[in-house]
Amino acid sequence: MNGKIRTDVETGSATDTGSASGAGAASRGVLVVGAGPTGLLLAGDLATAGIPVTLVEKRSHGISNLSRAFVLHARTLEQLDARGLADELEAKGRPLDRMRLFARLTIDLTTLPSRFNHLLVLPQYEVEKVLERRAVEAGVRFAHETEVTGLAQDEDGVTLRVRGPGGEAGELRAAYVVGTDGMRSAVREAVGLPFPGRSVIRSVVLADVRLAEEPATLLTVNAVGDAFAFLAPFGDGYYRVIGWHRGRDVADDEPLGLDEVKEITRLALGRDFGMHDARWMSRFHSDERQAPEYRVGRVFLAGDAAHVHTPAGGQGMNTGLQDAANLSWKLAATLDGHAPAGLLDTYQAERHPVGRSVLRSSGGIVRLAMAKRPWTLAARALLTTFLGHARPARTRMIGRITGIGFAYPAPRGAHPLVGGRVPDLALREGRLYEVLRDGRFVLVTPAGADAGRGPDARRGLDGDTGKGLGGDTRKDRLGVAHWASDRRTTLLVRPDGYVAWAAESPTAEEAETALAGALGRS
Repeated sequence: MNGKIRTDVETGSATDTGSASGAGAASRGVLVVGAGPTGLLLAGDLATAGIPVTLVEKRSHGISNLSRAFVLHARTLEQLDARGLADELEAKGRPLDRMRLFARLTIDLTTLPSRFNHLLVLPQYEVEKVLERRAVEAGVRFAHETEVTGLAQDEDGVTLRVRGPGGEAGELRAAYVVGTDGMRSAVREAVGLPFPGRSVIRSVVLADVRLAEEPATLLTVNAVGDAFAFLAPFGDGYYRVIGWHRGRDVADDEPLGLDEVKEITRLALGRDFGMHDARWMSRFHSDERQAPEYRVGRVFLAGDAAHVHTPAGGQGMNTGLQDAANLSWKLAATLDGHAPAGLLDTYQAERHPVGRSVLRSSGGIVRLAMAKRPWTLAARALLTTFLGHARPARTRMIGRITGIGFAYPAPRGAHPLVGGRVPDLALREGRLYEVLRDGRFVLVTPAGADAGRGPDARRGLDGDTGKGLGGDTRKDRLGVAHWASDRRTTLLVRPDGYVAWAAESPTAEEAETALAGALGRS
């Protein structure tokens, strides 16, 4: 056969394309490339919303226990709570209410204005297990051992060229493609996007070991002189060790022995805790890179395909999962034909600045942790003292690391709450993040009082008559809830838990205008 096999994501059917160059009409489906946490969350969200999804993964099926990520931050846990997954993960992991960044700088998380006022120590593979199960239950199709070799897009969709498990060439066709395939993203390369940046730390050592002595703290981290080390438990008797020595700059493929890991750990932590029985060891280098665009036509990037940075602060997996939460509902609304103009463009506008901020903060933590010269040591001491006494600055730093401090751009003249993260509000119907589990916008109105002016305003906002809600055609995209308190502000909360619109005692007409702008009129 001279032609290739093309599979349509929506129908799952394969057809011989022969030598024809035309791509044909795309389905309303999405191809997600990369089955890590970001891709699994995104695919699961889309499938739950009724969008046909195929998840393409170069690796064979299986959850690896060789995870680099070990913590879930508050904002990520809130997003998982909105999917009914957070409590399960909380039961699997171990909470930590303090996070040490470097000598003398420890941040207290108990004051976070979140249900999750801690970080959760949990290996990445445990997160992947839960997200994969959800994706499978939602109907995501998986194409393992399938490698992306190129793509072509037109005004109707994207054709992904792939190599299958047996080496056979094929094509997958969908309305959109999202690359969540990591630092060496084949999707990013296929659309010609650069990945500017540089290696920040070379020859970082990784090892999974048993310890003869249990560390006194759940996460153990420190930097002394030229050495840095980090210890985290897997929960199965093994610990992940991440270490670095300034004077040991070798290639990633240089052989690594347990003695070297022990030496770096002793220099940084004062002891090696009796490391033994290493089941895996490796080297890697840590880069700071970010794609200039997260969207090229019908192709998007998320997670490590869009941005990579140092592991300091544990923000990598968290940032990718929050990318997915931002993009999924926008793709679903677009494919369902209800998205307002320009909605998909807001993914770049909202998430690219967050990725840039994470690069800066994680890089800054590493540079200060590894400070050696007198002026950098002085800068670290000054910053530590300043953060210890300046509560607003400390709150801002904690908000950036945990993700709860990020807000998205709001239109000029909008209510001050627009674009901000919504905490887990107490509603008459339950917690907000329980109400968000339907995947809809939520209109939060005052309880037991007229939310607007005029005799029909209250009924219109509540949906008792359908006035202001677009009747039944909009109810599948909008839920209405009520403050449990006597608060008077009306909020329109996006599916990802950010404020789309807010007003004090709006009329039904004002509410309808806001709803139409966010949800579409049909």
